[in-house]
Amino acid sequence: MFTKIKEILMSVSLIKQIAVGLIVGICIACFAPGLIPVASIFGDFFVKALKGVAPVLVFFLVMNAMLQKKNDSNASIKPVIMLYFITTFLAALVGVFSSFMFPTTLQLQTAQTQVAPPSGIAEVIHTLLMNIVDNPVNALVNANYIGILSWAIIIGIALQSVASEATKDCLDDLARGMTKVVTWVIHFAPFGIMGLVAESIGSNGLSTLLTYVHLLAVLIGGYAVVALVINPLVVYINTRQNPYPLIFSCLRESAVYAFFTRSSAANIPVNMALCKRLGLNPDIYSITIPLGCTINMSGAAITISVMALAAAHTLGIAVDLPTALLLCIVSAIGAAGTSGVAGGSLLLIPVACASFGIGNDISMQVVAVGFIISVLEDSCETALNSSSDVVFTATAEYAQRRKNGTLRAEDMVPKN
Repeated sequence: MFTKIKEILMSVSLIKQIAVGLIVGICIACFAPGLIPVASIFGDFFVKALKGVAPVLVFFLVMNAMLQKKNDSNASIKPVIMLYFITTFLAALVGVFSSFMFPTTLQLQTAQTQVAPPSGIAEVIHTLLMNIVDNPVNALVNANYIGILSWAIIIGIALQSVASEATKDCLDDLARGMTKVVTWVIHFAPFGIMGLVAESIGSNGLSTLLTYVHLLAVLIGGYAVVALVINPLVVYINTRQNPYPLIFSCLRESAVYAFFTRSSAANIPVNMALCKRLGLNPDIYSITIPLGCTINMSGAAITISVMALAAAHTLGIAVDLPTALLLCIVSAIGAAGTSGVAGGSLLLIPVACASFGIGNDISMQVVAVGFIISVLEDSCETALNSSSDVVFTATAEYAQRRKNGTLRAEDMVPKN
């Protein structure tokens, strides 16, 4: 019986299974709310499993990539990082432009929230630097991906000159084993999505969002412009190929997971698997994907800029062009310091608000508004952030293939 069920499941694409899980989750929330606590166990298990395997996966994959890397790997990583920073700044521009086109005002209240945002860009940079030199064991335990990446790279480089072939083979086997574990976790996704959807709709509903429809429309519209206009334009400029097969594949196979997990970090295994199906170089994506969940934050840049300008409009603060440009820079830098967890970008809003001289009391109220609408906003933001990691990792490699005359249109579609 188990074998028969397994064969049936394997014959149906994972995306279709997730769609079924989504529908079942909605039905549970609407018609059988008593089952929500049971269904939520599946969602919690799925997210916890992803978060649990991701740090160890990244550590061994990156270390193995540095140990086994080819001479041209470093040159291939730099274009990806450049794309990350350029598109994050462009996303901030989209956020600022959207806010000027459709200005938003907020009903600010005196409610406080238990958060500790950074006091400025200097603190964000300081935190990033301290994360780099964090204790490697502590980095693994706390899922500090900057620390994990830095130590994995350092250890991998160190092993290059001393490791025997047996050591290289052993580390390669460990990396392959971790990848296998990830595939097991990912196949649990339909049940996990079912639980996450049932819990989200059952606990929050959508009624509390009605007062913030305009703000949500500006934010989600900005995410959509970046996902469907800016990102495809960047892909086309670099590859001279129709970008939408790649864009839609990444939205379908990465953004869907990220939408429900609301964590770029938890989506790392999903993105790794998608990169493999796109035929990308593992020496590259094993580094750029986890790095992207920390510094490639287009959605966060939009959130920070839109929310800060909403506060400015509410207080009647005039924002001129130079100040708006400064806000774009602050939002882009602040977004790079956003943690890859649910709601991470909201803690950077006070940094942007400080650009207008808005005090912490007011900016924290804006953060509170962000948490109210985060049931939709953060899901869409994370979907954009995480799917873009794959988009630009693939774009950089495809651009190199185009220069070599080896890029084909079918390369931009993931293989089954």
